[in-house]
Amino acid sequence: MRLHVLLGALGLGVLSIAALAKPAQACGGCFQPPSQSGDVITDEKMIFRVSPQSTTLYDEIEYSGNPASFGWVLPIRGQVTVGLSSDLLFQSLESATATTIQAPYIPPCSCGCGGQNFGGAPTANAGASGGGSSSGGGVNVISQQTVGPYDTVQLQSTNPSALNDWLAANGYVVPSGFQPVIAAYVAEGFDFLALKLAPGQGVAAMRPVRVTTPGAGLSLPLRMVAAGTGATVGVTVWVMADGRYEPANMKTFTIDPSEITWDFSTNTSNYAQIRQQKEQQLNFAAWQIESSIQISPYQVEGPVMSQPADQNYPVDGDAGEAGSEQAQAADLMTMFPDGQSTDVWVTRMRSDLAHAALANDLFVQASSDQTQLSNLYQVTKSVNAPSCQPTYCGCNPEPGPAGGSGGWLFGAPTGTGGSSNSSGCAAAPEARDEGHSTWLDLGLVGLVVGGAIVGKRVRRRRSS
Repeated sequence: MRLHVLLGALGLGVLSIAALAKPAQACGGCFQPPSQSGDVITDEKMIFRVSPQSTTLYDEIEYSGNPASFGWVLPIRGQVTVGLSSDLLFQSLESATATTIQAPYIPPCSCGCGGQNFGGAPTANAGASGGGSSSGGGVNVISQQTVGPYDTVQLQSTNPSALNDWLAANGYVVPSGFQPVIAAYVAEGFDFLALKLAPGQGVAAMRPVRVTTPGAGLSLPLRMVAAGTGATVGVTVWVMADGRYEPANMKTFTIDPSEITWDFSTNTSNYAQIRQQKEQQLNFAAWQIESSIQISPYQVEGPVMSQPADQNYPVDGDAGEAGSEQAQAADLMTMFPDGQSTDVWVTRMRSDLAHAALANDLFVQASSDQTQLSNLYQVTKSVNAPSCQPTYCGCNPEPGPAGGSGGWLFGAPTGTGGSSNSSGCAAAPEARDEGHSTWLDLGLVGLVVGGAIVGKRVRRRRSS
């Protein structure tokens, strides 16, 4: 079974059964028992929600394997709040910020009979183209609770050996080579959140999780990623804050639309190749700032609220629909604490990090450049361009139904029973840029407005 799971923040330790041979994608250590060979992390997507009052991290993973082997360990600062979320939230943000390549303009062909079908798709989506009690032994359990299908525990220790012993005794297998990383976080004063599926819970019960820390935290513990990656790991991060953000301790680059060339013969661009060349020049230790734009809360809330709350926010017990709506409202209030009145600035960053680049955590900061960087790349250079864009013509030599005039889209019959359209109109199918895989092919219908949505928004305000 393949599941998309949002896990709030970095530092995930995932154990998977080799026989299933499906990737476990997570931002953190991929910890396998000695008798098992696990998959490495190949790609990661995260949301980093920053405000003066709190910081929330979401992390999307894909996990297949034995539920008893699933484990997650996260460095934290102080006590955190853990809650369930929905992957639809992540999908909506992906849709709102997807990188789009716009092909150069080709004038429409004159309206004559015959012609060739040049293809010439105008756009390509390049998106994705992330009260205590002492337990003894030098480890203090500061919080322990069940959150949906998960058993969670927050730990505090100044003794890394004791912490490793506690994790091992409670089913978390930490490779010996990774223990120095744990020791470094302990020395820096971090606490830890550990999470695993509760007894009797299967993989099908896995739900999105969000983790909120008080204050404006501006770091991502990338060192926890190193345990589960191969030569490189792809990471996409959305920083949602009051302005444009960028890495503070790693190099960055952008791709200017003037650098991109569109190939009309394949309906693709060289966007992916340019990114890879730039990353290689920077030793796979830099971040591309893909875009930094302001979005309306409706662009995320609309798709999230367009579906029944209990479908994406199922709750246990007798809470029913009311409990699902409360969970949905809590998630949206975390993302948009000011409600629907204020647009939110979203900076989308992408990197294919080499293993050596994971030796240090990532720190982000407000950029000195506070101008927007569009997610629409308007290309001006092209190869294999047709002389004109295929055009609908009302001049099909074969009559249409009921004796009406026919139409011809350069080889595709479009006969109608009405009068012919002599003005012509450009038409071409949408295509995706080759070399860019899209994790989330969304079946969502843009913004959703209407009475049902308004009613849910009212309930959200009341629940908050």
